[in-house]
Amino acid sequence: MKYFALVIPVLFLALFVYALVRKIKLYDCFTEGVKEAAPLVLSLFPYLAAILMLSELFERSGLSGYLTALLSPAFRGIGIPPEIAKLVLMKPFSGSGSTALLSEILAQYGADSYVGRCACVSYGSSETVFYISAVYFAGVKNKKLLKPVLIALFANFATVVFGCFLCRFL
Repeated sequence: MKYFALVIPVLFLALFVYALVRKIKLYDCFTEGVKEAAPLVLSLFPYLAAILMLSELFERSGLSGYLTALLSPAFRGIGIPPEIAKLVLMKPFSGSGSTALLSEILAQYGADSYVGRCACVSYGSSETVFYISAVYFAGVKNKKLLKPVLIALFANFATVVFGCFLCRFL
């Protein structure tokens, strides 16, 4: 396991040696890349700002709590513990918000409990769909968002259901 910690430093060292041998001005190449990245960052900013504001509004408006209370019985029926319903709802919107929820769940129930295992599996098997969609579709001209976002949300939810099902036996 200690050798894996050396992979990144060795790759950087190999890159520098390669640049030296080929007489490539590494710093100049780096700054050129940064110049090309600036317009991309500027084009992404409105989408990322919108997603961050949406996720904060979702939590602060009380909609998150309302949906959690509304969907908890349905989640229980399909095998998702109601204690992680808020995490399941938050993860597609906010990675940092769902990390905080995961920490709270683990502090309250423990990592070895059924609820803790389900929370870890649902956190690890799902993605921040809206953030990733904002980043991806910012650079795409054809912005047909509905189908890919719905498919990603369904896939996230299916992995949570299947993960909680597996946690019953592990």
